[in-house]
Amino acid sequence: MQAVSENTVVADATLDVEAYMLRLGQQARQASRQMAAASTAAKNTALLAMADAIDASRETLHLANEQDLQQGREKGLDAAMLDRLALTPARIDGMIEGLRQVVALQDPVGAISDMSFRPSGIQVGKMRVPLGVIGIIYESRPNVTCEAASLCLKSGNAAILRGGSEARHSNQAIAECIRHGLAAADLPAEAVQVVETTDRAAVGKLITMPEFVDVIVPRGGKGLIERISNEARVPVIKHLDGNCHVYIDDKADVDKAVAVAENAKTQRYGTCNTMETLLVAEGIASTVLPLLAERYHAHGVEMRGCPVALPYLGDEAIAASEADWETEYLAPVLAIKVVSGLDEAIAHINQYSSAHTESIITEDFDRSQRFLREVDSSSVMVNASTRFADGFEYGLGAEIGISTDKIHARGPVGLDGLTSQKYIVLGQGHIRQ
Repeated sequence: MQAVSENTVVADATLDVEAYMLRLGQQARQASRQMAAASTAAKNTALLAMADAIDASRETLHLANEQDLQQGREKGLDAAMLDRLALTPARIDGMIEGLRQVVALQDPVGAISDMSFRPSGIQVGKMRVPLGVIGIIYESRPNVTCEAASLCLKSGNAAILRGGSEARHSNQAIAECIRHGLAAADLPAEAVQVVETTDRAAVGKLITMPEFVDVIVPRGGKGLIERISNEARVPVIKHLDGNCHVYIDDKADVDKAVAVAENAKTQRYGTCNTMETLLVAEGIASTVLPLLAERYHAHGVEMRGCPVALPYLGDEAIAASEADWETEYLAPVLAIKVVSGLDEAIAHINQYSSAHTESIITEDFDRSQRFLREVDSSSVMVNASTRFADGFEYGLGAEIGISTDKIHARGPVGLDGLTSQKYIVLGQGHIRQ
């Protein structure tokens, strides 16, 4: 009897979560229709009111975040996770500034492009429209709640936000500021809903409600994103990892090559646009690798080289394995390979890359153009650090994530990536003959 009783409780709890998520979905769908019709002025009013509410709620946010941090310490979260979880005064400032930056961005909704007359006399063009309801699943960083809400709101979408359980109190405190902003602009409170339950079943339901959710954006570790990708019945905008490459061509400027390759690896280690593999043309390897080895050694970067590269890297370098060419380290570790030239570099990248970001360092225009055309990644660069691959640096103001998919959105996803286009036709009583 005891076993039956426990199963009944579990079943009831599952039903409660399912009913709760269905209610959120229904409310979001209704709100998305109102958001699609909202004026730019109303959306900007809401964003500015959110910024003011966050500024006025610093102490509340601090106390909620301290509660999360204390629970995190008790659960044994590591220092890196606790750092991502912390809402420092600077990060609160960043949330406020981010909201105001989104206000300054051009509203994409309703923009008409490519209008042309057809032989029949009708005009055909395209109008940019919101996607509808966006589900965002993320871990650790509570400021994502604010970033995601702002971008979804400005692009005329409704959002269902499911943050990590470790940031529950912080996320709910930020959600209260978001609700204040929506109310100030007379926009529906259900336009941004932060999931309150920490039950993992909520995620499973969110990603399988195509009748209410139009797209899912997962932001977190590879395990989370793989789960979402495998189980979702809703389209997913995502990238699994960032195995990014820099290729130093034998026609590269050595000073540029050293500066870019150093920055791409050492400016920050734990980001998805950090270089993980360095490719060097054999004609320049003996010149550039000793210089870079000295820089990497000073930064404490562990170098793993191919047999040709190792003699140029110093005694502390170790031999690279096959697994190194496909690994995203997110750490001060770098795989280094000497290649015969551009053809081998492109072939290596297209085989091992995660299709995130790649860069060539060269002074040869034709080779740079080949690299741009033939490397199949979401961002491809010439003479620039891979660390530039983010929405802010691309002029998007902010990003909701980076996509390595090829359909709908690719690369950093900003306001335009949260909209779609529909055809519009203008006539004067035209009928088809």
